[in-house]
Amino acid sequence: MEKLSPFHLAIPVKDLAKSKHFYGQVLELSEGRSSNEWIDYDFFGHQLVIHYKADHKYEKDTNHVDGKDVPIPHFGIILEWRQFQMFSKMLKNKKIQFIIEPYIRFKGLVGEQATMFFKDPSGNALEFKSFKDPNQIFKK
Repeated sequence: MEKLSPFHLAIPVKDLAKSKHFYGQVLELSEGRSSNEWIDYDFFGHQLVIHYKADHKYEKDTNHVDGKDVPIPHFGIILEWRQFQMFSKMLKNKKIQFIIEPYIRFKGLVGEQATMFFKDPSGNALEFKSFKDPNQIFKK
């Protein structure tokens, strides 16, 4: 497989100032270019752009996975195991409101992973996960 190029994801936010604080101060992402309508962030080497959209309608839906109600849609990144542990500890110390607290999903099965879910101030659901064995990301 070829090296992954950075992806670009643009999401709507209802309050640019609150979202700027969340992504910059809470998640500690580096800010790139910006305007009065949008802000670029370095999302672990990928480009995440938050766009101000006051009237965006947020769907509230879930899918049952491993005994938990997983919010959909959601986005996130797969971190290395140690990086996930450090990042989740930082978020707990900042008292982030989790939808699903960090835990090990599919324990002892193919695809065993650490995962956590939370929302940004505009209701966008984020998932951060990690595979103890990165070779199992796509295993059945």
